[in-house]
Amino acid sequence: MRRPLLALVTAVALLATAACGDSSDDTPAAGGSAAPDKVNAGVIAILDVAPIYLGKEKGFFSKRDIDLTLTTAQGGAAIVPAVLSGEYQFGFSNAVSLLLGKSKNAPLKVVCNGNNSTGVADDFAGLYVKPDSGIASPKDLVGKTVAANTLKNIVDTSVRASVKKDGGDPSQVKFTELPFPEQVGALQAGRVDAIFVVEPFQQAAIAAGMKKIASSYVDAAPNLTVAMYFTSTKLIGENPDLVKRFTEAMKESLAYADAHGDEVRDIIGTYTKIEEPVRAKMTLPKWPSDINTASIDALAQAAVTDGLLTEKPDVAGLLP
Repeated sequence: MRRPLLALVTAVALLATAACGDSSDDTPAAGGSAAPDKVNAGVIAILDVAPIYLGKEKGFFSKRDIDLTLTTAQGGAAIVPAVLSGEYQFGFSNAVSLLLGKSKNAPLKVVCNGNNSTGVADDFAGLYVKPDSGIASPKDLVGKTVAANTLKNIVDTSVRASVKKDGGDPSQVKFTELPFPEQVGALQAGRVDAIFVVEPFQQAAIAAGMKKIASSYVDAAPNLTVAMYFTSTKLIGENPDLVKRFTEAMKESLAYADAHGDEVRDIIGTYTKIEEPVRAKMTLPKWPSDINTASIDALAQAAVTDGLLTEKPDVAGLLP
């Protein structure tokens, strides 16, 4: 998810110059014996995408004539251009990356929800400090440095929301880019004053004795939609039926995952290296079928307030 703005601008240029691929693989033959549509979806190897793995295992895609392949990428900065070029038909990305893409007129469109905050203090992500740091609450981060896995994205947007809610000046908080696996060690060594981590790295912070001072996704908006699945406007124009069937399968997958936490924890072990004892302790996100539109609108407004965007993007044009 590094350098999301540059990647999205590059993706738009790539789409404009790329030759059209052979569409025969995506167009069923006449008659009732057509082969399933082959679909490649770009995902990240994190617990957030458990529903799509679970849905594939349960047959929610195959029963809709979709032969689904899940391809893991480092983050949205790689997934977005791959979707726009047609390498992937669908992709998963956090809400702020998609808003940034929309602001740059990237030809992408959200098709369904991805995952949400729990909406309570015991969330699947949090803002942590050393217990002896003297930092009691988010407003104490003014003048301090916070580690974020990606700069100018959903993490710093959410952390700023926590600082503002607590009465501090979010513009005076500094951020440094650091991968999630390195953040606890950096905090212990005093290289940063606070870290924002998601599961399973939150469990590492807890095990190291770090103190949670905020659930920033919760502070950003009630029941925040953190990420969503999307496709290109090109695919929507060329094969709207495939987009409809994929969306239906994803919504069934989301609903199933939200109701079967034990199966979610099991499926996470098939595509990540998270061991069972850690999976058992993790706080899972919520997977509602519907997007919390108000929370996306709040993120868009926050991006303008924080100076990430000069004007609010067309939220309605991005969402289904």
